[in-house]
Amino acid sequence: MAGRFARRLRLIRRIQARNLVGAVLAFLYFRVIDPSSSDPGVTWGDIAFFVCAMTLLIGFGIALGLRLNAPLMHPERHDPREVRRVALAFPYVMTAIAALGWILAGVIFGVLWPWMTGILSLRGAVRNVFGVTVIGGGVTAAFVFLSAERFWRDELRTFFPEGDLAAVTGVPRLRVRIRLLAVFVLTSVVPLLLLAVVAYRRTTLVAADPQRAGALLTEMLVIVVFLVAVGLWAAIGLSLFVANSVASPLRELEAAMARVEGGDLDARAPVVSNDEIGGVAEGFNRMLAGLKERDFVKDTFGKYVTREIRDEILAGRVGLEGEQREVTILFSDLRDFTPWVEATEPREVVRELNRYFGEMEAAVRRHGGLVLQFIGDEIEAVFGAPVPAADHARRAVGAALEMRARLEQFNAPRMAGGKTPLRHGIGVHTGTVLAGSIGGGERLSYALVGDAVNLASRIQDLTKTAGADILVSATTRAALDSAVVVTPLPVVRVKGKSAEIEVFAVVR
Repeated sequence: MAGRFARRLRLIRRIQARNLVGAVLAFLYFRVIDPSSSDPGVTWGDIAFFVCAMTLLIGFGIALGLRLNAPLMHPERHDPREVRRVALAFPYVMTAIAALGWILAGVIFGVLWPWMTGILSLRGAVRNVFGVTVIGGGVTAAFVFLSAERFWRDELRTFFPEGDLAAVTGVPRLRVRIRLLAVFVLTSVVPLLLLAVVAYRRTTLVAADPQRAGALLTEMLVIVVFLVAVGLWAAIGLSLFVANSVASPLRELEAAMARVEGGDLDARAPVVSNDEIGGVAEGFNRMLAGLKERDFVKDTFGKYVTREIRDEILAGRVGLEGEQREVTILFSDLRDFTPWVEATEPREVVRELNRYFGEMEAAVRRHGGLVLQFIGDEIEAVFGAPVPAADHARRAVGAALEMRARLEQFNAPRMAGGKTPLRHGIGVHTGTVLAGSIGGGERLSYALVGDAVNLASRIQDLTKTAGADILVSATTRAALDSAVVVTPLPVVRVKGKSAEIEVFAVVR
C-alpha cells in the first residue's frame, strides 16, 4: 500500500515538474528574450520572486492533486465506483490543475509583480497574461494531459482489470481526432502566430526608429531562434506523446489478435482509455468473450449430443420437422445388470459403467456412428445420420465386432481380480426412420422415430435366448459383403410384429 501511494505521488510530482519547465521557458521569453518596452530588465529580485511564486504554485498544485485524487491514494477508504471514476478522470484532473496554475501565474507575473515593481501597464499586462496563460499554459497543459495519460496507463489497469472503462459515467471522452487537432494547433499554428506578431512588432519599431534597425533585427533573430528551438522541442515532444497514445494500444491490440489467431482465446487487449481506441479494445474483448463462450458451449454441447450432431445442429442442417433416411440402428444391452448392481457398491457400479460406456462409445465413433443416448445399461447408436454414409450397415456391424473385442479387453482385469465378467447383447437393423430434433420449445434432442428403431431393439432382446452376442436383421445382412461371416438362425416372431423375421448371428 505504501509503495502504491509513493508511486502515485511521484507521478503527481512528475507532472508538476512539466509545469516548472514551462514556467521557466515563459519567464525567459517574456523577461529576457522578448521583454516589454517598459521592462527595465531582470533583477535578482525578479528571480527570487519567480522562485518563491513557482514554489507556492507547484506546492499548491501537488496539494490540490493529492486532495482531488485522494480516492486513488487510499482506495480502500472510498466507494469503489468513486475510485474508478476518479481513476479514469486522473489526466483531466491534472490538466485542470495545471490550467488553474497557469491562470494564477498569468495574474501573478502579468499583473501583481509589475504592479509591485511599478512597471504595470495595460498593454504589458494583457500581453503577459495572454502569453503566459493561453500560449505557455496551453502548450504545457497539453504536455501534462498526454504525459499523465501515458504514465497513468499502468496504474489504470489495476482499477479496471476487466477493461470496462465505458461503464463509468461522468468522465470526459477526448476523441483521437480532437487530440490530434489540438496538437497540430499548438505545434504549428501557435508558433506561426507568435513569429508573425514578433515580425510585425519589430517592423513597426524599425519604421519608427530606423537608427535602431540593426539592433532590432538582432533581437528579432534571437527571438526567432528561441521560438524555433522551443517550438521544435514542443512539437517533437507532443507528437511523440500523441503518437504513442495511439500506437501503443494499437500494438497491444495487434498482439492480442495474433494470440487469438494462434488459438489462444484467453488473450485480452488492454483497455487504457475511454476514446475510440479504448472502445475498439473493449469491443475486441467482448467479441473474444463471446467466442470463448461459444467455444465452451460448443465443446460442452458436444459432450451431451456428440460432436457430429452438435455440428449439424449448429450448422442448421437438423430441422424440427425431421427427414426420412435409411440408416442402421444398433442397440446394446448389458446382461445380468440388475444382480450385478445389487451385489456391487454403488460408486464402483458408476465407475465401471462409465468405463464400459467409454469403451463402447469409442468403438461406435471409430466406425462413424453416433451414440444417441445411454438408457440405464443400454446404448442406442445410429449409422448414416445425421451425417450420411452409404455403407452404414457395414459400419454398424464393424462397430459391433469392435465392441465385442473391447468388452473382452475390459473383462480381462476384472477376471484377474476375481470379479464376474460383464456380458452384453447387440442387435443391428437397417431401415427407414424419421431423424430430427424431437421435443418441446425449451428442450430438444436428436432422435430417430419409426418401426425400424423398435425392430432393432427387439432384435437386441433376442440375443438373450439365441446364444449369440451380435444379431443382425435380413436387411442389414443384405447390405454386407462376404467379409462378414454370419450364421442364419430360425425365423422368429418378435413383439409388435405379426410376421416372422429373419435374423443372423455374426461370427466375425
